[in-house]
Amino acid sequence: MVRVVFGVLGPTVAAGDSGGALALKGPRHRAVLARLIVARRRVVPVARLVEDLWADPPPGAVGAVQTFVAALRRVLEPERPPRAPARLLVTDGPGYALRTEPDTVDAWRFETALATAAGLPAQQALATLEEALGWWRGPAYAEFADEDWSRGERARLAELRLQAVERRAEAHLALGRPADAVPDLDAHLTEHPWREDAWRLLALALYRQHRQGDALAVLRRAREVLTNQLGLDPGPRLRHLQSDILTQTPTLDLPPDTPGPPDPLRGARNRALGSNEPAPKTSGPPHPPRGARNRAPSPIPPEPNTPPPPTTQPPADLWTRAAKTYNRTVAKGTRARLESTVGLIRNLAVTGGEGLAEARHHRTAAITAAEEFADPELTARVIGAYDVPAIWTRADDPPAAEHIVAVAERTLAALPAGPHDTARCRLLATIALETRGAPGPRGPEAAREAEALARRLDDPALLAFALNGRFMQSFTRAGLAPQRDAIGAELVELAVRHGLVTYEVLGHLIRLQARAALADFAAADTHAATADRLAERHELPLVGVFTEWYGALRLSATGEPARAEAACRAAAARLDGAGMPGLERGLLPLALLCLRLTHGLPPDPDPRADWGPHRPWAEPFTLIAEGRHTEARTALHALPEPPHDLLYEAYCALEAEAALRLDDRTVLERARTRLRPAAAELAGAGSGLLTLGPVERYLTD
Repeated sequence: MVRVVFGVLGPTVAAGDSGGALALKGPRHRAVLARLIVARRRVVPVARLVEDLWADPPPGAVGAVQTFVAALRRVLEPERPPRAPARLLVTDGPGYALRTEPDTVDAWRFETALATAAGLPAQQALATLEEALGWWRGPAYAEFADEDWSRGERARLAELRLQAVERRAEAHLALGRPADAVPDLDAHLTEHPWREDAWRLLALALYRQHRQGDALAVLRRAREVLTNQLGLDPGPRLRHLQSDILTQTPTLDLPPDTPGPPDPLRGARNRALGSNEPAPKTSGPPHPPRGARNRAPSPIPPEPNTPPPPTTQPPADLWTRAAKTYNRTVAKGTRARLESTVGLIRNLAVTGGEGLAEARHHRTAAITAAEEFADPELTARVIGAYDVPAIWTRADDPPAAEHIVAVAERTLAALPAGPHDTARCRLLATIALETRGAPGPRGPEAAREAEALARRLDDPALLAFALNGRFMQSFTRAGLAPQRDAIGAELVELAVRHGLVTYEVLGHLIRLQARAALADFAAADTHAATADRLAERHELPLVGVFTEWYGALRLSATGEPARAEAACRAAAARLDGAGMPGLERGLLPLALLCLRLTHGLPPDPDPRADWGPHRPWAEPFTLIAEGRHTEARTALHALPEPPHDLLYEAYCALEAEAALRLDDRTVLERARTRLRPAAAELAGAGSGLLTLGPVERYLTD
């Protein structure tokens, strides 16, 4: 069998043993191949391939995909006898998978090389990284840059490439070759100025070439870039390095693991190199500090007018003193006070419980107060400053959401023409968020406009806000979990790169939901664990509400109904007082109903339970349980269009299940039409909270 290797670190290519390129025909043939490589040996359903290849699939799209696959098989396995089963591009269940070995795809080899280099001595690590970086022929999946299905993988590989460049620089420094590190780092930072580690390595490389002034200039430039472009202060490693350069700490001259003198400032060397570990004990002959070659070392005096270090105060005292000072010095009723209040409200919202409820109340009041100034720019800032990440697709306070949307629309219309694109983008993203689950075109339109503006403005925080709006409007039909997964992947990549922690958490929660919908519980578990770690580190208590409900969903999906029921009840108890009525009301009885239906148990719905907004979909089961089949059919036919939100597929599956029990073909056909695009998903699991099992089962029934 001919061994085929694949390249996606650039345009998508394939080659045989001899190294000659294989003829992959047209762009859609290459798109099918690239899409299967992105899936990493997992099955991609035909329906998903159709959705990924065409924005508006033609009538013969499924047949076209089958034709592309057949053509690819002929190219990849030319010696396969007629009618013999394919061994490389295989048919598996509802779709196809590329069962190639891990060392045959350049992107997979690159990941392995990067991981291997981390455990090698510097010389071997350098050689490994040089070879791996040489495999790149351009951006990953270059010809599919605009496709949703490639975006997350392209972003992930791009980040790994940046890490490899920085690790190569570290290897040069470890080998005592700082001059070799400088050119690559200079070019690297020209393209990626937000990379703090690269600034640190460049400054250290310059210092080791006896260019202390240049090293300090680099650190000043890093501060300017981070502050002006991202609104961030340099991190602790950059600050420690600047301090060590100013004091000419002796161990800055030493590559890692080089013996040296006892270090009176224990840990300085490791801080400069970015490690949190204490510096190892050292031994060896006296090694004078850099400055001793010409003069005795002495502390560098502070710059003129440098204030003395502040006296340490407990955070509670600092808060109280600052609040009193602000109250005393900033006049009541001013624009400044109003805008400052919105910042406080935003921080209050992520605390959950009473804080979230109070934040909603005060936010509405602040927006009303801003509009009274008759200053649309001020109103836009007050509305747009509340960019709190949102994961649940139902409003906790629908009247307040309608009010905010109305003010945002008026403000958009009143903003004068000119340089107000940032304000317009925030208003549009707010409209997209606050119209979550609502019918009509305005929400999706606002989401698209906000995203386009944010990308044009090249503002990471603005783009994260806009992507949150796009997520909220990605429920126009069933089967869109892959699109949401791509949104989550871009959010994670964007947030990690720019230090947007709350949006990093949001990205992981979105991916948790999407991967659960696709029954990829290994990936969903990873995203849940990462979200929990970030939440603990950054004091974000509401995250645990969603990850605990996911745990209950997983137990149900993996066949443990008794444990799943106990987990649902525990998760519901945690919701009590979390400040999210749009999520909490009626969720427990709904989850228990879905759990019993999934595992073939009597539905046994409690008619006295507070079903909240879910009651219409529970009512037929309550009536069936009481033997009132005629009334159950009436309730079934009275069901409204399911809201376009995270429970859309769950409602459709409940409708189908009730119709099956009542043998109502009209409703069955309606439910089948709605559910068909989600054939490869678990019904309801996209909520991250509950599931009714495979959609395919309902379609088959």
